[in-house]
Amino acid sequence: MVRPLRVLLDTHVLLWWLDDDGRLPDSWRVVISDPNNDVLVSAVTVAEIAVKSSIGKLEAPADLLNALRISNLDTLPLQADHAAALRDLPWHHRDPFDRLLIAQATVEDLAVASVDRSFAAYAVRLLPV
Repeated sequence: MVRPLRVLLDTHVLLWWLDDDGRLPDSWRVVISDPNNDVLVSAVTVAEIAVKSSIGKLEAPADLLNALRISNLDTLPLQADHAAALRDLPWHHRDPFDRLLIAQATVEDLAVASVDRSFAAYAVRLLPV
C-alpha cells in the first residue's frame, strides 16, 4: 500500500491550482487531486493572498475559502509551536509568509509544493516535480 502524502501548498501553487494554470506541474496536479493525500493550505497563505490582493499585487478568487472547500483542500492553522520554530530558522529567506510556511512544514513534517528556489536552503522536504 502506498503511503499518502502530506503536502503544504505554497501560495503560487495554490493559485495555479485554483486557476488551472499551465505552470502547475502535471505531477503536482496528480498529487493535489488524489483524495488519499493530505493536501493543506496554511492560514498564512490565506493571509498572504488577502493582503496582496487588497493592495492589487495579485489576483485571487474573491471567495477564497469557498474555493478551497470546492477543491477539497484542508487548511492548516498557524499554531504557537509553528511561530516558535521561527526562532531557530536560518535567515536564508526574508519573506515572512514563506518563513512561516517553512516553519509549519518543519514542525508538521510536511512536504512543500513550491518552485521558490530559496526553500531548498532549508531542512524541509520539497515535493519533487
